[in-house]
This record gives sequence, structure tokens and C-alpha cells, in this order.
Amino acid sequence: MLPWFTLKSVPGIGNHLCKRLIIRFNSPGLVFEASQEDLLEVEGITPRLVAAIKRHKLPESAQKDLDLVLQKGYKIITMSDTDYPPLLLQIPDPPPFLYVFGRLENSIKNIAVVGSRNATSYGVSTAKRLCMDLASLEITIVSGMALGIDSAAHEGALMGKGNTIAVLGSGLERVYPAENRKLFHKIAENGAVVSEFPLKTEPEAHNFPRRNRTISGISLGTVVVEATKRSGALITARLAAEQNREVFAVPGNIHSFKSTGTHTLIKQGAKLVEHAQDIMEELAHMIKTPDGKDKTIQNKKMEMISQLSSEELLVFKALEPYPVHIDDLVRKLSKEPGKLSSILLQLELKGIVQQSPGKLFSLTAKE
Repeated sequence: MLPWFTLKSVPGIGNHLCKRLIIRFNSPGLVFEASQEDLLEVEGITPRLVAAIKRHKLPESAQKDLDLVLQKGYKIITMSDTDYPPLLLQIPDPPPFLYVFGRLENSIKNIAVVGSRNATSYGVSTAKRLCMDLASLEITIVSGMALGIDSAAHEGALMGKGNTIAVLGSGLERVYPAENRKLFHKIAENGAVVSEFPLKTEPEAHNFPRRNRTISGISLGTVVVEATKRSGALITARLAAEQNREVFAVPGNIHSFKSTGTHTLIKQGAKLVEHAQDIMEELAHMIKTPDGKDKTIQNKKMEMISQLSSEELLVFKALEPYPVHIDDLVRKLSKEPGKLSSILLQLELKGIVQQSPGKLFSLTAKE
């Protein structure tokens, strides 16, 4: 674990470069053993950063953090672990590791629900009902444990006897807001509280955009229940769109200032949500298990798969219903980028694979 702490603390090595280094060298330990020439082959790594990597030592605070993790019974999940959220791994700048309190399910059936801290009774009741219904359909609710809509989202998931994930903008030892300490423990008992920040990190303002990126990144889609035009929830929605995830919005009173942000999102193309089923229908191809009604489609699918070459079949099995970056496929399959691109093109022409902006590939809806 210590090499992960060391790599993350190298000045100038942010999450984006950290992911590239891990893709190239497979582990942080091998990053520190790599030659200058090999390090410089990684896009974004400069001679100055190579020097920083070579001279960097593990900060004393990192060892204290690790000791406290063991003492408190928390867990640390790295991007190389199978338990790391698969959707989060697909964004360009995932946290190299997450501090976890509770049980983090390795699932893609996650929906983020966010909104105003100063929510109306309409917003709170709508968020609770929506999340209770989604939880009853085995959807994990992701939010930020803030007051207002976030708290209502977590509470609704718990009412629906489902899983929920809280992503913090502080360390696990700094529960924020303090009045949500009881909710903090309830969430850990029925899901997980996670943070990318060291355990005693205070909830400083600049942490929250990074938290929002994780909330949207861990989820198939983001639902904004109630928000003004200046709400941080709109940042989460924007990040979701940039990550090629779905964006949903719940309409409110046309005369309410508290709903100006959600109405703006709807005007910009966010899917309007009135019921949980609206979300399920939009994401059905990613989270629905085919039943008897889909037998014909499944038979066609099996026939198509049986005609794939051995190399095409290998790539097909590595793909997911959600977008995967080509760099991650290169790493997973140990194939040359050019060769892999050629195979992906053949699968795309056969209607099995679809490409999204940013070199992202996924199985088509019918798969």
C-alpha cells in the first residue's frame, strides 16, 4: 500500500498522470523502479516530473494515515483492486485509491442523486420517494451526504432496504456536516462511505468539485432533484455529461427559484424524471437482465458471437455495456493500440460495438 501513498504524494502527479503511469507500469512500485527513458514515454511526464519521482520519499503523514486506517477498521481500495468501482475506473482522472468505511459493492448499478442543500419540502420528499423506489429495484444510490437533497437520497435508499454510497469532500475522520454523523454510520452499515482524501482532511471548498467528479464517475447517470442555477449539483451534472454518463432532472414549480437549475438542465437536454421507471427505461440496456421476451434477440446475439474470430471474441469479452477507454482495453488485453483499434472497428461495423467521443467503447444496447 505504501507505494500508492508515495506516488499520489509526488508533486505534480495528479490523478490523470497517476492513471497513465499505472496503465504503463501496472503498479506504483514499478513506476519508481522505471528508467528515465521509460518514464518519459508516458504522455504528460516531463524531465522535471521524472526528477520529482526519483527523489520523492513517503511523507510521514502517509504512514500515520495508514496506521489509523488499520486501527479504525477502514479499508483502502486501489485502482488495481478488483473491488475498485468499475465505472469510476473509466474516467480520465479516477482517484488512485479510495478510503472506505463499510462495504463497497463491485457493481455498475449505481445512480447518483444530488441537489440543493437548502431544499424545499417538495424536493426532500421527491428525493426520498425516488430513491426508495430505485433502491427497491436493486439500484445503489450515490450522493454526497450533504444536507438537503443528498441526505434525503441516502435516507430514501435506506427506507427502500437498498444500498447507498456516500462520497465525502473530507476525510473519513472528519464527518461533514456534523449533524449527519448518525446517517454516516447508517450508510456504512448498508453500503459504504468513501473518500479520496486523507483521513483527517477538513471539508475545504476546493475538495468538493473533486468529490462531485467521483459521485458522477461512480454512477451510470446523475439525477438532479432540485437546484438553483448556481448549485454545485449542476457541476456534478456537467461532469456526468463530460464522462459520457446520463443526466436526469426532476421538474419543479415553474415559479420556484429552487428549481431554476433543474429546468435549465431539462432545456439543455437532460432527461425529465417523474418516476423511478423513467430512469430504469433509459438505462435498461445496461442494467436489465434479459428475460423470456428477449429470446429472439438473445438467439441472434449468440449467432453473431459464434461467427467472431478468436481475436474479436477476446475483445468482445473485455467490453462492457458502459463506455471503456481504449487505454484500459490495451492494458487489460495487452494488445498493441493499432491492432486493437482495427479489431474494434470490425466489431463496430458488425454492430456489436459502439464508439463514443473520447476513444470510449461499449457494447451496443442490443448486446
